[in-house]
Amino acid sequence: MIPLHQHTDANQHLVIALGDPAGIGMEVTLKALADPRCPRGMKPLLVGCRASLKRTHQLLHNLKGVPLADPDDLEVEDLPIPNGPVDPGNAGASSGEAGFRWLSRAVELVQGGHGRALVTAPIAKHTWHAAGHPYPGQTERLAELDGAESASMLFTAVSPSTGWRLNTLLATTHIPLQQVSQALTPALVSTKLETLARFCQRFNPSPQLLVAGLNPHAGEKGQLGSEEEQWLTPLLRQWVEANPTIQLRGPLPPDTCWLSAAQAWSRNNTAGPDGILALYHDQGLIPVKLLAFDQAVNTTLGLSFLRTSPDHGTGFDIAGQGVARCDSMLAAIEAAWALSQA
Repeated sequence: MIPLHQHTDANQHLVIALGDPAGIGMEVTLKALADPRCPRGMKPLLVGCRASLKRTHQLLHNLKGVPLADPDDLEVEDLPIPNGPVDPGNAGASSGEAGFRWLSRAVELVQGGHGRALVTAPIAKHTWHAAGHPYPGQTERLAELDGAESASMLFTAVSPSTGWRLNTLLATTHIPLQQVSQALTPALVSTKLETLARFCQRFNPSPQLLVAGLNPHAGEKGQLGSEEEQWLTPLLRQWVEANPTIQLRGPLPPDTCWLSAAQAWSRNNTAGPDGILALYHDQGLIPVKLLAFDQAVNTTLGLSFLRTSPDHGTGFDIAGQGVARCDSMLAAIEAAWALSQA
């Protein structure tokens, strides 16, 4: 294992946690690192089980013969899987424990100066829970490890046809739908707007932001829900007054909020918003995945370091078959490399 005091060139390294070993994390990582679009000059530092990585490489090589990075040529922080290797798709407590340990060690390495950003392959919440780690997801564990009061989930993607960047931030993340209205507060929405604005100002000093309503038709003036009338609309007015350089519209009907983004995604020379604030998980993720499933990157904001991950799950049902596409993992690597120097 790499001692935390040992110096490495953090400016060239990305730390990559390999996710649940029963899933497609190792497959999409090896494919992405072999792709000619992978950032030149980037040196990956993988955190996972070297024996399992080599086993995955051999299996995929025999199955498909697709371009793969060779584990023997990669720097790997070797953490063997508890109770030995797991078969593809055979997810459970052992694979969950491995993924949990790999993420935790990867954070240590980034914090210790061994990489300029963190990329994480997918994990499954139920395997973490089976291993005794009842976190809602990786984002919450990252915030805990970094001592952050809160972390924000932003999904960013660059259109392959127009070059326009889609940015959607979630006000609430992994909570049941019935808890959303209680979790949403003026303070929370204000904080998330500030986080989204700061990110979008990387690309535009005067960004245009949209905010989706909570209820159908954004409440229809109180006929379909009261949150917009009671506090969300007044809050947004106050926020605009306090941030005059930022253009803000909302709350907008959720079913039309992403229409201008969809047009900018697919049509050249079409203006789209710089960022959209979704009030709950599926409200934001459904349009993002419909528009940009292979390009979208989950970016964690609010930490002392940048973290990205692909916008898909563990793929237990296709693990070991060689059919997993690496586009989103490659996009996560590209985004971590680009945004960590922006």
